[in-house]
Formats: sequence, C-alpha cells, structure tokens
Amino acid sequence: MKIIVVGGGAAGMMAAIGAAGQGHEVELLERNEKLGKKIYITGKGRCNVTNACDMEEFFGNIVSNEKFLYSSLYQYDNHAVMDFFEENGCPLKIERGNRVFPVSDHASDITKALADKLKALGVKITFHCKVEDLILNEDGSIAGVLTAKKERKPADRVIFATGGLSYEPTGSDGSGIRILEKHGHKISEPKPALVPFELKEDYGARLQGLALKNVNFSIKNGKKKVYDGFGEMLFTHFGISGPLVISASSYYVKQMYGKEVKCTIDLKPALTEEQLDKRILREFEENKNKQFKNALDKLFPAKLVPLMIELSGIDPEKKVNEITKEERKNLVSLIKNWEMTITGTRGFREAIITQGGVNVKQVNPSTMESKVIPGLFMAGEMLDIDALTGGFNLQLAWSTGYLAGNSI
Repeated sequence: MKIIVVGGGAAGMMAAIGAAGQGHEVELLERNEKLGKKIYITGKGRCNVTNACDMEEFFGNIVSNEKFLYSSLYQYDNHAVMDFFEENGCPLKIERGNRVFPVSDHASDITKALADKLKALGVKITFHCKVEDLILNEDGSIAGVLTAKKERKPADRVIFATGGLSYEPTGSDGSGIRILEKHGHKISEPKPALVPFELKEDYGARLQGLALKNVNFSIKNGKKKVYDGFGEMLFTHFGISGPLVISASSYYVKQMYGKEVKCTIDLKPALTEEQLDKRILREFEENKNKQFKNALDKLFPAKLVPLMIELSGIDPEKKVNEITKEERKNLVSLIKNWEMTITGTRGFREAIITQGGVNVKQVNPSTMESKVIPGLFMAGEMLDIDALTGGFNLQLAWSTGYLAGNSI
C-alpha cells in the first residue's frame, strides 16, 4: 500500500518507520528543510529521549487521557524505544530521575538514528512540503492529501503527525489540527502547557534570577489541592518558572486555565512550624542585640531578605530581643505559607508542549485510526495527550507514532 505520513517530527518519523517496516511504500512529507526540528531543542539540546521508570510510575506522569494510551505504551514502551536507538547506532545513558539521553549529549544523534533507519527502509522524504487539506473518496474514506502547492498526492492510508502549537518556529502551528477539525474531528482547545506562570504581585521583578531549591510549591482551587510538589523554582521578570512551576502549570491549565488562583510556597518544608519557631528563636538568641533586618541572613538568600522583612510586617530597625511572640509567629507562618497570586500562564512561544488537540474519543486507541475518516491515522502532540517533563512526552510521540504506522 502507498502510505503518506504528514510531519517529520518524532511521531511522524516513528510512524513512517513502523509503516515501512510492514513492507508498505511510504512517503514522508515535511514542511521544513530538515527532519526533527523540535527534537534538536528538546532537553536543552541534549534530547531527553524517554524515561526509564516502570510503567506504573510512567502512567502517574501522564496528565491527559492516560487510559487512551494503554495500548500504544504497552505495545511500544520505553524499553523498546531505548532498544531502537541503541540498535540504530545511538548509545544512551540514564540520568537523575530516570531521564534517558544520548551518551553524546547531542540531540542531533537521535535525529540521525531515525533518518538513517528511514533511509534503510526506503522511505521517500519530501521537504518543503506543507499539506493544506485531505482528499477523500466518495464514501468519506481517505484518498490522499493536497499540498499548499495544489499538488494532489494519492495514498491508501494517511498518517497525520503535525504537532501542536508550541515552538511555532519549528513548524508546529496547529494547521494540521485545523484541517482535521474541518473534516469533522472534535478538538479540545489547544492551550500552552509546561509553561511559566505570571504573577499579580511584583515579586518576579524584584527577585528576578533568584532560584529557590528544596521548597514546596502548591496550588489550590478553592479547598482542593490541584498540585503539590517539592523541588526547585525560579523568579523571572514576569513571575515564576523552574521545574516545579513548569510541572504545576499542566495541572493548572487542565483545570483552571485563565483563572486567577492562589499558590503557596513553603520555604522550609523539612521543618514543622514548631521546629521552625525553635530555629528562629535560636537565630534571634545569637543575634539578640542586632536589628531585625541584620538577623536574617542564615534564614533566607540575600536577595529575598528585604521582601521577607516587608511581608513580615516587623519593623526592620527593631532590635531582635524586642520582637514579640506574635510577630515571630507571623514570620513562621510567612515562611511556611508564602502566598502569591497566579494570573495566568505565558503563551505558546514559551510552552514546552501543547495541551488539547484532537479529541481521543474519535480515535481508535488500539490502532490510532480515526473513527471519523477511515484510513486516516494520527499520532503525537496533535492528539489531546500530554505528560510532565522528564522524557514522558517524547515517549508518547514514539509510542503513538509507532502504533499508527505498525497498525496499517
């Protein structure tokens, strides 16, 4: 059969490999001048290929539609992906948090392994080829694609893997999703995810560049905790970023996108309020004749001290031995529950992935074939599937791509 794969990213390349491996004649259409443009920038240019954790833990890191992904992930799991790259000339290594990278630390080696395999399987690659529409038979099944240059490309089966809307310069501008919407597919609104937060307060501007390590960060929707995590975060000119915040954003976008919500930082999560109070008492005892403003350098990074003094409501000139129990209690509460207001997220330009896309209820999870258009398959980020950082999203691309190609 003649198969056309639209999109030469992670999912598209793996789909073409899967289809060609079944003995089909495959043509891969890529709008850019090279394959895997987004792969080059993943993992800060090192490419976090997958995550080597066990499957139970893996599913715990999926944010949207984990049940839909059972078939694809069990048929082509993280170890199958690791074997693929190792066997195709790209040795891998496992780092902290089970993150998997090429030994060379070069994302280009991942793309090269895929490109070499495509070549070995005889896949025809057409660059600078943007698809504008689908061509359908009279019965509504797939007949091929129409390119932006008005060239009709007939095919027995078509796999769409055109990505979401994040990193638009790489070619993922949502046009593939819009084509499928035009042909009757329901779309869950695409939103930026794994993305920094903007704050109402001016803390970002005042603390720009300050990284906080080993803190607890949580978001509540009313009384319900939407996210609670431990790790590192960063203040930026517009608000907050860093690993903790990036992960939290996916849950915020899922449940409260565009809403103003409170988030809380616990600056000393290893201590209870009682233990922290004792520690502050010790600090104050050692510095009892100092002014409050000069007695906090062991508690906070220097950049944070002026803001903490201000928020505590304690007079900075006050002698430490004059601070009341009530004032100390307020300081403890501030350190354990420093509250700020999220007004929203940054846009797609700064988002690592897209949340939303083609509604998975219209896709067969065992084959990735559309339930709307027979003979049309889809894979990767254009589907309403997403996960946290750490190699999980690329694994979703590999798994859904391989299943789509292999099912034909």
